[in-house]
Amino acid sequence: MLSPLDLSLINGPIPKAATVAAALALTYLAIRKNRTWWVRVLPIVVLACALAVTGLTLVINHLWKPWPEPMPIILMVWLGAALVAVSLGVARLRPSRWYGRVLTVVAAVAVISGALTATNAYYGLYPTSRAALEVFNNPSVDLPDSVPVAEELVVPPGKKLAEVWSPADLPEKGTLSETEIPGALKGRPAWVYLPPAYAVKPRPRLPVLVLLAGQPGSPRDWYDAGRISDNMDEFARAHNGLAPIVVMPDSLGSLTANPLCLDSKLGQSETYLTRDVPKWIKERLTVDERREAWTVAGLSQGGTCSLQLAVRAPDVYGNFIDLSGQREPTLGTRAETVKAAFGGDEAAFRRVNPLDILAKQRFPQLAGVIVAGKDDGVYRPAGAEVFEACRKAGMDVLWKELPGGHDWNVWRPGLYGSLPWLAQRTGLVR
Repeated sequence: MLSPLDLSLINGPIPKAATVAAALALTYLAIRKNRTWWVRVLPIVVLACALAVTGLTLVINHLWKPWPEPMPIILMVWLGAALVAVSLGVARLRPSRWYGRVLTVVAAVAVISGALTATNAYYGLYPTSRAALEVFNNPSVDLPDSVPVAEELVVPPGKKLAEVWSPADLPEKGTLSETEIPGALKGRPAWVYLPPAYAVKPRPRLPVLVLLAGQPGSPRDWYDAGRISDNMDEFARAHNGLAPIVVMPDSLGSLTANPLCLDSKLGQSETYLTRDVPKWIKERLTVDERREAWTVAGLSQGGTCSLQLAVRAPDVYGNFIDLSGQREPTLGTRAETVKAAFGGDEAAFRRVNPLDILAKQRFPQLAGVIVAGKDDGVYRPAGAEVFEACRKAGMDVLWKELPGGHDWNVWRPGLYGSLPWLAQRTGLVR
């Protein structure tokens, strides 16, 4: 029997029930048998909350601009509903009896819960309650030690790893470790997934997937919302313990930072991701060092970054997976980006902009997957333009369109649905 913790928080009865409960609770908070309430309190609260949300939206979208995308209207509506609920709740507390106060608090909590559930469903962050509760869990274990060359599995020329792979005492699951990767950006946090095959001796040299979060975001996003351990373990179970090693470095530095994956006034992000991170991986982990076995992938800003790194460092990354990436590295507009990163030097930006590079160079040695949500009105057209540019530049590229918008409902299946392609491309399986 399915546990209640495994019921969907994205679709089905829970989000619908949360929405209905929030609507009923807000109605309860709004109704009172008091003329002053209807004439003064309720209109003032609704107007004040509407002005507050509108002002906040304008500040976020036009002044602060912590990320290129505007705030979704539906989420601002839910924020307004939560503010109204809290404000009305405070106004109702003093004149109410004890049971009325209890009902008021419960109603306000119901509206806030409805807003949080709607936000989660919109972005597809946590598919189940179990996934949401794991935010408070630290799954990290110590990285295993390196093994000498004599304890590595040798794959004969012309063979795939899966053809010579016959493990004994295979663990049921892989491991996840939190560590630091030094380099041009100092010691940045990173997460590392090692599949079950990594625990077996002789140890195979496995392909590498460098996986980037979006902005705002952090490496752990791929554990919490991306369900990296669950999905990679599922792939490994179907392939006798084999799966890529996944390294999730911090490409941003903070939730609101956006160094654009470039070497610029904003930092040495490109150097970190194309030199320092690969160097650390090769020194610390048992990996297949062929460029064909290395893939860079990411979502949204991280998807843009994956294409950038592939065309800027094709000797490092032979493959990329662009999940709802942007048309080009951006901080909002081309002018704002060029000014912030390159001091207004348009030519310097064009030298590192993927679409400009693809228009002049060919990359027949690169392969990639570009994923977009069918309902993503901004990044689906951008992805289609990027796909066409990659195709014209000689890349072996696939286009995938999935149900959903600019959210984890696209990014999770977009990545894990690409694993069979990735396993063949990197030589992991036949």
